[in-house]
Amino acid sequence: MKYFVGMDVSLEETAVCVVDETGQMVREARAASEPAALHALLTSVNLPFARVGLEACSLTAWLHDELTSAGWPAICIESRHAKAAMGAMANKTDRNDARAIAQVMRTGWFKAVYVKTPTCRSWRSLLVARRAVLNEMRAIENVVRAILRETGLKLGTPARKDFIARARELIAGEKSLAMMIEPLLEILTTMLGEFTKLTKQVLVIVRDEPVCRRLMSTPGVGPLTALAFRATIDRPERFNKSRDVGAHLGLIPRRYQSGETDIQGRVSRCGDELARTALYEAAHCLLIRSKKWSALRAWGMKIAKRRGMARARVAVARKLATILHRMWIDDADFRYGQEQQADQVIKAITVVAA
Repeated sequence: MKYFVGMDVSLEETAVCVVDETGQMVREARAASEPAALHALLTSVNLPFARVGLEACSLTAWLHDELTSAGWPAICIESRHAKAAMGAMANKTDRNDARAIAQVMRTGWFKAVYVKTPTCRSWRSLLVARRAVLNEMRAIENVVRAILRETGLKLGTPARKDFIARARELIAGEKSLAMMIEPLLEILTTMLGEFTKLTKQVLVIVRDEPVCRRLMSTPGVGPLTALAFRATIDRPERFNKSRDVGAHLGLIPRRYQSGETDIQGRVSRCGDELARTALYEAAHCLLIRSKKWSALRAWGMKIAKRRGMARARVAVARKLATILHRMWIDDADFRYGQEQQADQVIKAITVVAA
């Protein structure tokens, strides 16, 4: 007989439920959310486990790696599938959640989440840390702008490296303003230095990573986008088709179909938000800032002329995901294509810009 394990992982403790292939509970227990404690608990049960399920969370990748290396058939499952199963329970408790996950493991109604390698997880953590610092810097800059506007002082749009000097120039001689704003500028100075260090770490990684350097041959794709895509995909062969990458990153429209009703909505945004945002920004750079002609840009500008620039950015981002994956698989650089319709593209750009 086969047995299945469901684990509801929390920060301190993990609820564990073991069921057999008929759905009958064999054992329930709790253990510390540590690989050694969970390994000891599973060993003490002494049953042939077919699957050990963990819901995706912040600790899952670490526990999955440790349990797998110890020989347990650990599987990380999609949170939406786990939530649907847990919703069948009258009361939401850790114990009931573990029971639901165990039943999901038994029935096989789940989608396994790919657990990235430690290197890719580390790269992604670096990008997340950099973005967090950037967001906090923007928040403080907006506070400084708001305080200055109340007194009729306007900062304008200086570059980030010139923001602090420009703000100090405006508050010179204004003692009351300086008392409020100077501490914020000191914080910004420190954050800008640390932000620069994080950015340099990204550049060092990309410089030594051949896949990232190849992806950067695509117009609009810089070091941040290349590393975000590399860290998110990890192993390109896990996708059967390159076009599946766009769906994986949430860049395809939602669809609701029932009877005669068939509604196509906005993009799903179900995948990795970091990579999706990076591709969207790369699409913007390709369409707006890139000066060199390419078939991809021509295609995007035609969409912009017909349906607007916002939809064109999403379409080009989705196409970029497909192209970058194919470049990775084929070990090839970006192909600009033949400039056969340059006049039409220039005309389209002029119309959109107008």
